[in-house]
Amino acid sequence: MESFEEQSLVEAMNKLAEAHPRWGYRSMTKLLKDQGWQVNAKRIERLWRLEGHRVPPSKAKKSGQKAIGGPENAARKRPARWVNDVWCYDFVSATVRRGGPIRILNVLDEYSRRSLGSRVARSIGATSVVKHLEKLFEMHGLPRAIRSDNGREFISSTVISFLVAQKVNPIFIEKGKPQQNPFIERFNGTMRRDLLNVEEFNNITEARVLIDAFNLEYNTERPHRGLGMMTPHAFAESRSVVG
Repeated sequence: MESFEEQSLVEAMNKLAEAHPRWGYRSMTKLLKDQGWQVNAKRIERLWRLEGHRVPPSKAKKSGQKAIGGPENAARKRPARWVNDVWCYDFVSATVRRGGPIRILNVLDEYSRRSLGSRVARSIGATSVVKHLEKLFEMHGLPRAIRSDNGREFISSTVISFLVAQKVNPIFIEKGKPQQNPFIERFNGTMRRDLLNVEEFNNITEARVLIDAFNLEYNTERPHRGLGMMTPHAFAESRSVVG
């Protein structure tokens, strides 16, 4: 049977637990000692558990905006109809010997399959995405829309607000369905197979030079079956730019 002293201690502990529901038994021990109780953490832990107290689990930290895409934005359902109608973009990763991992942001024109330019950096956040798009818009003109997955950079308010201000429609595929964005997936796969898996970059500068060279070769020398064996550059030149 509990002693009167222990009953009083439990009542004091419960009162503190109610006032501080996210505190554990160690914090309760300190508070009780401050109130004049002669207790140690081991005793309070025993009473704490007997009373059924526990620290509630932390709420899962949100990683930004929820996925906002849908299957109606898949390339098959919303195909590009002319050059600069729909662009697409996504990241691919690589490593350099001096410095470790890097990120590569590739952007493609879906209609012509032309690589519009890659940004290579150790990290690429939403602000860097905007800077890259600003450069490409100046070089190639504005697309009507740009397709992506639900990566946190792409769905960030920074990027979306920028695109809306430029009157470029951001369209997002369904979460976990990369096949709905096939052109950039295929391009990234080709870059990995033909460059990233066969070349060892010494540093980020070398990576940028070799990736630029890969893009130039891809656009001007590599025949594309989807374009009737024309290169992306030749196909784009053969079509009138509309946008």
